[in-house]
Amino acid sequence: MVWPPAQRAGGRHGYHLETISKFLRLVLVGGVSLRGASRVLAMQAPSGPTPCWTTGRMWLLRLGHAMLTETLQQADDWAWLVDHSVQIGQEKCLVIVGIRLANLPAPGECLEYRHLHLIALLPESRWRGANVDLALAQAAKRTGVPRAIVDDHGADLHGGVRLFQQRHPQTAEIYDTKHKAACLLKKRLAGDARWQAFQTRVGVARCAVQQTELACLAPPGPKPKARFMNLGPMLGWARHVLAVLREPARIAAFVTARRLGEKLGWIADFSEELSQWSQWQQVVDVAVTHAGQQGVYRGTARHLAAKFSQLPPLCHSARALAAELLRFARSQELRVEPTERFPASTEVLESCFGRFKQLEKQHARGGFTHLLLSFGALLADTTTTGVRHAMQASRTADVHSWAARNLGLTFSAKRRLAFSCATESG
Repeated sequence: MVWPPAQRAGGRHGYHLETISKFLRLVLVGGVSLRGASRVLAMQAPSGPTPCWTTGRMWLLRLGHAMLTETLQQADDWAWLVDHSVQIGQEKCLVIVGIRLANLPAPGECLEYRHLHLIALLPESRWRGANVDLALAQAAKRTGVPRAIVDDHGADLHGGVRLFQQRHPQTAEIYDTKHKAACLLKKRLAGDARWQAFQTRVGVARCAVQQTELACLAPPGPKPKARFMNLGPMLGWARHVLAVLREPARIAAFVTARRLGEKLGWIADFSEELSQWSQWQQVVDVAVTHAGQQGVYRGTARHLAAKFSQLPPLCHSARALAAELLRFARSQELRVEPTERFPASTEVLESCFGRFKQLEKQHARGGFTHLLLSFGALLADTTTTGVRHAMQASRTADVHSWAARNLGLTFSAKRRLAFSCATESG
């Protein structure tokens, strides 16, 4: 079937723009797998042409490539969010996304995917400050020198930004508030013997109850990465179990109070510490939420102090943590001119990483593949108009060319090559 020119996406395939757009929305918005999206379309139109999942995968890559190579407006008010995505092996992918300060959402609104432009997507086996500096210089050719760069102050990123600033002193570096808060929590918890004891008991309890009638009270799984930024669920679980221990009649229908006490009664020994840790988490949550919704501007610390004053009475250590976060906020706002407002968090970029890894699913276990290009598709317009422009801007050959230049021999290809001798000898 050949569609009228107004309905075709461009290129040598014959699928309707609406079909391509629907497939991409199923994957990018609905979280449906590539194979699942193909099956959904087949169920919706059993008598019509149905794209194979591999065809849809290429649409996804072309959409991502179009976002990566689109022409961006040169301006002096760009803010970049910079971070690394890590998978198996040595490779890390440096990702730079950006937004013009003039286009920031109104105060009180968080940055969303749709606000961002993909500026750079660079997988490398080794990143040093000099490499990051070179990548930033290349990225500046697309947008102009940015007014602000937001990062997590990792050694390589921070070092690269410092080198970049030596040539471009007008660029301000903003330390991601969430990472700063996580570092402050880590400083307090990492050397706390009671916290270490609590973590040990949680691990034992998880094994002790997960195959019993108390499985519904099992603690949440551990966070191997960024665990100090994800304390909330663990502390929330402990508080809920404390409440159950005070009123065991709530679960008397399926467990006795004695059994509950044997498996989870130890949590009561940490009630005082849990109260303190929970207040720390409250303080951090307020600071991180304020950063995400308001950004950084002259007056950030004053407004954050007002938010802290609305919390219930805090213990001495929680007040000290709040004071440290206020000092940090003051140091950040000095980097902003009175009429400016910068993003203060890379949380939206970290969310992109999480969504990208869901998109990769099992492919994430094998290092970076062609699907890395689909990262750009997360930020794309998937309406028929947006899809038409993307399909016309990026061809299949462009995708293969980009992958050949930037990926080289993938993890899976190396594995096949290494194990080929076993196949040949067999």
